Amino acid sequence: MASIFFQGIRSNQLIVYPLAHFSRIQTAVYCTLQRPQGQARPQEVSFQEQRKVQQTSSQTTTRKPLEQNMQGYEAIIGIETHVQLSTVTKAFCSCPYFYGSPPNTTICPVCMGLPGTLPVLNSKVVDFAVKLALALNCELSVTSKFDRKQYFYPDLPKGYQISQFDIPIATKGFIDLDLPVEFGGGHKRFGITRVHMEEDAGKLLHSDSGSYSHVDLNRAGVPLLEIVSEPDMRSGLEAAEYAAELQRLVRYLGVSNGNMQEGSLRCDVNVSIRPRGQLELGTKVEIKNMNSFSAMNRAIDYEISRQFLLHSQGQSDQIVQETRLWEEGYQKTVTMRKKEGLADYRYFPEPDLPEVVVTEDYIENIRSSLPELPELKRRRYEKMGLSMQDVLFLADDISVANFFDSTLENGAEAKLAANWIMGDIAAYLKNEHLSIDEVKLTPQELAELISSIKGGIISGKIGKEILFELITKGGTVQKIIEEKDLVQIVDPGAIEAMVDKILEENPKQLQQYRGGKTKLQGFFAGQVMKESKGKANPTLLNKILSEKLNANSK
Repeated sequence: MASIFFQGIRSNQLIVYPLAHFSRIQTAVYCTLQRPQGQARPQEVSFQEQRKVQQTSSQTTTRKPLEQNMQGYEAIIGIETHVQLSTVTKAFCSCPYFYGSPPNTTICPVCMGLPGTLPVLNSKVVDFAVKLALALNCELSVTSKFDRKQYFYPDLPKGYQISQFDIPIATKGFIDLDLPVEFGGGHKRFGITRVHMEEDAGKLLHSDSGSYSHVDLNRAGVPLLEIVSEPDMRSGLEAAEYAAELQRLVRYLGVSNGNMQEGSLRCDVNVSIRPRGQLELGTKVEIKNMNSFSAMNRAIDYEISRQFLLHSQGQSDQIVQETRLWEEGYQKTVTMRKKEGLADYRYFPEPDLPEVVVTEDYIENIRSSLPELPELKRRRYEKMGLSMQDVLFLADDISVANFFDSTLENGAEAKLAANWIMGDIAAYLKNEHLSIDEVKLTPQELAELISSIKGGIISGKIGKEILFELITKGGTVQKIIEEKDLVQIVDPGAIEAMVDKILEENPKQLQQYRGGKTKLQGFFAGQVMKESKGKANPTLLNKILSEKLNANSK
């Protein structure tokens, strides 16, 4: 376990302070901030809130595709990602957090920033921070500390955020990923500047009229990890894929659900452009309010185009350091507020929290507990001979990857298992809006199904029927085959008798076939399969049928 040290006074254990007795409000309570009539509504909007914009053809602005060359300019993109941790309690108190809880029902004096309260660090936050830092190939700080970052927002009642500034938990890492095949593919590595621990703020819920706002403090104090990338990305696609890989990573590690729609994964993107070959960075603009990876891609490309247009028109001075919002309805970015600088935050060390000291044994214990990460899994699948399209699909979701791996452990061939999972199973899951963990099909039975088809016991067509029953009702392949008498017919004599019967019942089609309409062979094959209730061996059937059809042809 991580050892915690107070500044100047060393302690051998994490001291847990009992919370003051506080009777929680059990009903939904809002703190309402009333503004004078005519005063503009505050521009601050939480990440997961999209402005309601009427999407009509007259209002929607169509933007031109981003020019590939940008006539001598290049985009520089960096991302600050906030990951909400899946801890049982908040970062510095014993309050739980449940997304969607009634407002102000999971709070206490510490969350509310009441005078005289003291924060106590949740040790699980350190565990998760070290785990993610190791997965991101970072250098860990043996000793790190917390700082106060000054804000004056209504949803931050203390007037500051507990964060880490000059000594974060981890620095100097990187993440590897593969770009989608449909966009040209390729392997990319993006640098990680730092990973640090901090707490979340509450949430403002603005009225439709804009005359007042509700304050919900449920989210205040929820633990976050902020991951700051190097400015290594050059397009909206690369940035979106980087964010998707981070989401994949935190889900593999189990440190967060990574759901963007719940605000568990929030990305603030910094975009600037500069002439190619210039080392000095241009004026960066921050973009917020993107609740999907596709929206991030479009927002960044729009902003690159906007800045390039200003440069090309000799108005580069119009590009200022600011925070902009992505308006989904208008497909454009709009000014939110001028960007604060470091001096505005007035950082200073948090006097109420000890330093965090991690030992080598502690680090190695966490390192040994790491699962196979997405990048390693993709490389392993690639060595199996799977295509990159297969690799990216299977490794995208840890539940799908685990299902695939377990199917292989039960004897299935990699390519056959991939085909079934990516084909019929994926289609069913998409149509029913289910995850692979929510169906009754097991990896053992999928392996048995593949083996039964490969061994000629059942046909591929019957295999699809059995698969549907396994997914919806469960059971075993062997039992379904026995109960429904689905064993494939491989007796040449039995198949020949059925072929003769079908040819005799369809003399007109037989005459047409022998007259040159050879595509009718499919018609005859279908009739035989119908006669056999799908149990005739397809290879043997086509061989016998071809011989019969061409026996008397001239």
